[in-house]
Amino acid sequence: MNMITARLLSLLPSARHTLVVAACTALTTQAMAQFPNKPIKIVVPFTAGGTTDILARAVGGELQKALGQPVVIENRAGAGGNIGADVVAKSPADGYTLLMGTVGTHGINVTLYPKMPYDAVKDFSPVSLVAGVPNVLVAAPNFAPNTVKEVIDLARKEAGKLTFASSGSGTSIHLSAELFKMLTKTDMTHVPYKGSAAALPDVMSGQVNIMFDNAPTVVPHIRGGKLKAIAVTSTKRSPALPNVPTVAEAGVEGFDASSWFGVLAPAGTPKDIVDKLSQTIAKALQTPEMRERLSSQGADAVGSTPEQFAAHIKSEIDKWARVVRASGAKVD
Repeated sequence: MNMITARLLSLLPSARHTLVVAACTALTTQAMAQFPNKPIKIVVPFTAGGTTDILARAVGGELQKALGQPVVIENRAGAGGNIGADVVAKSPADGYTLLMGTVGTHGINVTLYPKMPYDAVKDFSPVSLVAGVPNVLVAAPNFAPNTVKEVIDLARKEAGKLTFASSGSGTSIHLSAELFKMLTKTDMTHVPYKGSAAALPDVMSGQVNIMFDNAPTVVPHIRGGKLKAIAVTSTKRSPALPNVPTVAEAGVEGFDASSWFGVLAPAGTPKDIVDKLSQTIAKALQTPEMRERLSSQGADAVGSTPEQFAAHIKSEIDKWARVVRASGAKVD
């Protein structure tokens, strides 16, 4: 730049601003055109083997095939999913670090935890809702009650003695049981674990009486005879368990405690990158193979626009706030 040009730009700040904006836009456009040109990481905020992990690996595999770059799954469990979610919230907004968020990290925890390390709305760019998943009320095959009514009767007869496992305090698995307690006016004792993989062996052995766990996690064990399904928590029966009634159908009117899972990026991720990821995920979820794969495990493939997912998150925060406050559940 010569002295005359420099002098003119100093007198025309708007021209200088235009040049800077144009240069930045060109760089951003180039980066988006090249995206992705290195591995993508999906952070799972829970331990390996649970539903969040199962869905992240399914989505990651499809992204890898479609985008031509490795997709790495990283499990960062703790604090009801808050630790892993916070890692992503504070990561560079470039599309290379994503979160498999849940109803816990972006619905329940907002009210359950008095201090959150991230803002579930402001710190993320929603990409796509991946799947809706009912929880299933399960027990060991030799657990005496076989119906929801029999579980309620036992819980009332032996107040406080019936135990229920969860994958951690504040998860949808925990809150499903709290909602059940609230609507049935029963008293049961919560036994939290660090993930479903740790909890299920104790449920199968009868050390803990019951559990409301995500369908994809427990369906294989139900089919293998290691667990029995008593009811599902959604408003309609699961295609994976067509003979198992819903909790509402079994007499607990108004009961609905389904889980959901979706991909999110850090806030500020360029819209073109978010849209590219969203469209790739939605396309994968629309294939008959993927829908059948998820359906067979008890998950309902969704796929959504970023805007639809953002609206869903806001409505879920409101819904679960009412449940958390009514149940009195909280995590310090």
